[in-house]
Amino acid sequence: MQEPVGIPACYPTTITRSGQSVFMSVFRTKIADQCHLITITWCKNLLLNGLSVSISGPEGETTQQYTCKVEFKPWYFGRKQGSKHFIIDGNKAVNVFWDLKAAKFNGETEPSSEYYVAVVYNEEVILLVGDLKKDAYRKTGCRPALIDPILVSRKEHVFGKRKFCTRIKLDEKSKFHEISIEYKNKDEPEMEIRIDEHLVLHVKHLQWKFRGNESLHVDKASVEVYWDVHDWLFCPGLRHALFIFKPIPPLLTQKGSSGSLERVNPGTVKHMKDNMYIDMKGSIIVIVTKWGFQSSCYTWASMEW
Repeated sequence: MQEPVGIPACYPTTITRSGQSVFMSVFRTKIADQCHLITITWCKNLLLNGLSVSISGPEGETTQQYTCKVEFKPWYFGRKQGSKHFIIDGNKAVNVFWDLKAAKFNGETEPSSEYYVAVVYNEEVILLVGDLKKDAYRKTGCRPALIDPILVSRKEHVFGKRKFCTRIKLDEKSKFHEISIEYKNKDEPEMEIRIDEHLVLHVKHLQWKFRGNESLHVDKASVEVYWDVHDWLFCPGLRHALFIFKPIPPLLTQKGSSGSLERVNPGTVKHMKDNMYIDMKGSIIVIVTKWGFQSSCYTWASMEW
């Protein structure tokens, strides 16, 4: 199975060993008529919170990356509001503004309210996250961009026990849903997935059904869930399990002969790491990393067995 999507270079690779949680959101937007990926990364450990804004080269080119990094102590006022600028593609000036003075984290890595992070180019706010939108436009003195950014993916890396929980949106217009993935019965392994505390998937004999997919319904919407836990179960050391939650647009829903959603052949799920069979657009990716008697989960978590 593939390695998880990497943590930005501005953070040490040892964070999975130091109990640090990371939450990443990747957006696609345009800068000077060229597509770029902008990654907003939040991190948290016992002492520090951190914010990183990274911009890829044109057309998602991964060889070029420009990063603005901010670290602050939860109990210390400094650096919770400010701005930075950097040059991308040789001559394009980009500014990042943030206000986290009153941000409410509620114990999570990513703030839930009372904050903003804005990315500005050519007097346009090309990306804005947070709920203080009016404050952001007033502070930057810039107008909204004509083209809205597209959320490409969200990835989370947290530490826990046997059970991994996270909050996700299946699309931009829906409410947040609580998703939990739990491993049970080490001798006869089973896996349970719950959404908003409702059991939606129970896989018994996981040692034989370590790869598969299933159609679910959440708020009358169809969601295809794929999993690959082979390395989780059978490989020692730092190994990963992959979960993909893919919303199915109503117009694209196809009925199989049984009247249910047609499913991808489970035999193809092993190729998920190559992105050969699954259109990843709009998907929520969860990679759960087994690490000795701990595991790490990567939407992106760490669980003890």
